[in-house]
Amino acid sequence: MGSPLYLTLLVGPMEPVPAPKPLMDALTSVEAHVSATGDSGFQLDFTLSNRSPLQSFFLLLAGSPVPTIRVVLMATFGAFPQVLIDGVVTHHEVVPDAMQGSSKLVVTGKDLSAMMDLIDFSGLPYPGLTPDLRVLTILAKYAMFGIVPEVIPVITPDIELPIDKIPTQKGTDLKYIKQLAHEAGYVFYIEPGPLPGTSQAYWGPQIKIGIPQPALNVNMDAWTNVESLNFRYEPQNSILPLIFIQEPTTKMVLPLPIPPVNPLDPPLGAFVPVPQKIEEMEDTAKLSPAQAVMRGMARASEAADVVSADGTLDVLRYGGLLKARQLVGLRGAGVGFDGLYYVDTVKHRMKLGEHKQDFTLKRNAIISNVPAVPTMPF
Repeated sequence: MGSPLYLTLLVGPMEPVPAPKPLMDALTSVEAHVSATGDSGFQLDFTLSNRSPLQSFFLLLAGSPVPTIRVVLMATFGAFPQVLIDGVVTHHEVVPDAMQGSSKLVVTGKDLSAMMDLIDFSGLPYPGLTPDLRVLTILAKYAMFGIVPEVIPVITPDIELPIDKIPTQKGTDLKYIKQLAHEAGYVFYIEPGPLPGTSQAYWGPQIKIGIPQPALNVNMDAWTNVESLNFRYEPQNSILPLIFIQEPTTKMVLPLPIPPVNPLDPPLGAFVPVPQKIEEMEDTAKLSPAQAVMRGMARASEAADVVSADGTLDVLRYGGLLKARQLVGLRGAGVGFDGLYYVDTVKHRMKLGEHKQDFTLKRNAIISNVPAVPTMPF
């Protein structure tokens, strides 16, 4: 009986097309890394002989500073195709193997955010535009890559009159978008799919709520679907951000502590440890109260994850693909570590007949606060 899991590789300049058969025959392994907050990317390993067409296919990139080869990796489990990564090639190298008399071509790349980090547009003006409108203006340049913006407006837009000050861009598009996200207490990432060749560029608050994915099971005999799992409980890393709000009439600066949980980052356990450190965010005094609170909430969310788990699963045994930036349930780990988690990173490792995922889970509390976790997809 054939495996219900299939890998599709699309490759080409600008608009990727199905990879030719010689390319697929030479493909030995694939890795795709997806992070909730960091960069996402991929690695393709090919066998390389002296007469292989790969010698000219990827080496066309030699001497070109602009990544032009686009790669889309798509996994089909059953009848449901899912885009794992949509990016561009940024580096390749040939690794000779003297023992076997052949070589290996290693192609690495990043998601489509790499295209936003090529040209420095410092000094480009954005008169009368709020941060979210600036982000929309920047992302409009990348519609040719199938990028659809998903921009959440800032809570209290700070519109500067052009006669007083005109905001200008600093650095590349990617650096400036991330700078605007940091100033608003937001995050920015590109989510591939749902169709090959399309992606969503999300700029907004990091949301750790939603419908959980099917549960990960450990120590449950035949129900176990996780190959390995290690936990870390580090309450000493939790901090209490202290923001400062300036009263407009008296100019008095008032300190305001921000708790480690909020509506967008609710407690995922019954006991949230008390933060052991206080971090003063002095730069928030010049912001509006709402902006200062959002900045404090973002910092509190970053440092609130006192429980983390690193593990590995087999996709066929799990029954689907574990996705980053979503919740997932965990069973069989004991009273302190069962319950819901936020999937921070996922790394796909694929080769012939095998698809495994390395993952990192995080949450801001211990001891489950839910009576049960979903075991089947909705």
